[in-house]
Amino acid sequence: MIRSLILGLLLFSPLALADAPVRTDPPRQAAIASANAYATDAGLEVLAKGGNAFDAAIAVSATLGLVEPESSGLGGGGFLLLHTAKDGRDVFVDARERAPMAATRDMFLDAQGNANRKLSVDGALAAGIPGTPAALQHLASRYGRLPLAQSLAPAIRLARTGWKFGPKNAAMLGYRRDAIAGNAAAAALFLRNGQVPAQGTLMRNEDYARTLELIARQGADGFYRGAYAKRMVAGVRKAGGIWTERDLAEYRVVEREPIRIRHRGFEIITAPPPSSGGVALATILNVLDGYDYVKLDRVARSHVVVESMRRAYRDRAIYLGDPDFVQVPVALLVGKDYAAGLRAGINTERATPSDMLPGVTVPPSRPDTTHFSIIDAQGNLAAVTQTVNLPYGNSLVVAGTGFLLNNEMDDFSVKPGVPNAFGLVGEDANAIAPGKRPLSSMTPTFLLGNDRVAVLGTPGGSRIVTMVLLGLFELMDGKGAQATADAPRFHHQYLPDQLSAEPEAFSAGEIAALKARGHDVAIGDRSWGNMQVVLWNRATGEVQAGTDGRWKGVGKGSSTEESAIYR
Repeated sequence: MIRSLILGLLLFSPLALADAPVRTDPPRQAAIASANAYATDAGLEVLAKGGNAFDAAIAVSATLGLVEPESSGLGGGGFLLLHTAKDGRDVFVDARERAPMAATRDMFLDAQGNANRKLSVDGALAAGIPGTPAALQHLASRYGRLPLAQSLAPAIRLARTGWKFGPKNAAMLGYRRDAIAGNAAAAALFLRNGQVPAQGTLMRNEDYARTLELIARQGADGFYRGAYAKRMVAGVRKAGGIWTERDLAEYRVVEREPIRIRHRGFEIITAPPPSSGGVALATILNVLDGYDYVKLDRVARSHVVVESMRRAYRDRAIYLGDPDFVQVPVALLVGKDYAAGLRAGINTERATPSDMLPGVTVPPSRPDTTHFSIIDAQGNLAAVTQTVNLPYGNSLVVAGTGFLLNNEMDDFSVKPGVPNAFGLVGEDANAIAPGKRPLSSMTPTFLLGNDRVAVLGTPGGSRIVTMVLLGLFELMDGKGAQATADAPRFHHQYLPDQLSAEPEAFSAGEIAALKARGHDVAIGDRSWGNMQVVLWNRATGEVQAGTDGRWKGVGKGSSTEESAIYR
């Protein structure tokens, strides 16, 4: 057993482990960090029944879709970064939503050619074809140990017995109450007498339980084909959408090769397109390779990090999209020579105005989307980021299904240079096309070093990539899982040309110094993100789980030794 575990880790990443000590201690226990305690405990329950990290991921995913409907669910999609200890394989599972086949390039433009943002955010036209149900079956059939029904059982049970409506549910529903109220099926599930439920209200969802039971019996076909698919298509089209039964029947997840980055003696394994995250991380870290930034004072270090962010997000806007539809120059963008050229344009004493970086022709994010991180006692890893895009998706529930649909069509570039809901601009590479997957910022990531393996990710819209970047810095500096999840955050995304930061990210003196370098510093009145981190010390076998402290008492990071399994 130990021999096979050592072999698996050696295969995990030959580049990173060439000068690393051979691991002698496997993980002492499994660990899960997710954005909701119900979901973490569901995953731990499945592990206790003999499941592996991938079975646990099914339980966590399905439970989050129930108790955190503002962030993800069966009507959405996501990215899954997996490592299988047995054969040392890393794989990226793309379960991103797809545009319906009737979608057109200009479907969200009015007669004058102006973008109609309401159509791409609220209602049936905003919904892409969901990928999460297909991902659940893919995990069970390719990577899990347990039958799908067993991994879905905790979420099915909880849907019927009920869960308590929490502070995050309430905060996000307050933002979307009017849109939810406009759809009778959604209002029946999520509102009480037309209002946001009081915290602590017991919520049940029989329709969600029945949908999961259908998937448990028939697999993804139960969702994407037959009577259930007909019901969804009829409901979407009645509400003004363009789905067809063909759209659902043809949906497939895609396995892709992750992006690998070497930096400071670590290897980072992360998301390829249609995520923008891995390419942006590679660009930023490769640019930073040219500076001894670890030894710089905080202002000088933040300056070069921000200038690297600015250039990576500029490239995101121009080059990145669905690799099945456009030729994405990944090899160029993640190359050291390309980064050296970008670095040559950085003034270490002065900010570069974004309008001086050519290419694009021409607002803050909310903690929608969700992430969870898992490591099991065999060393299997799962980093999963899943979403319905904006809080509570497109605010539409097809009667009888029990879940909200996504508004991922807004993640396409509806018109060159026009920002989406997260202030991100794009060009033709991310234009709408039938069957295409919209570009995403979701960045599930592994970090591998001589003595530690970490799994991390976060929601946060356009800020996801920079939050993961700052989390990687913390881990490379030797910080623990909880300290990494709690670390202060700052962000720059090229346009708008602004350095945004959490309230405690910089001191008054640091803010003044950054402004003196030409940065437009905007300190927010609230924090952002919801990072989930698990960490394995390969020398001792110790594992840690850290859940973002920004949502007190909602998320949960726990190991199998310290948690009471939810029953």
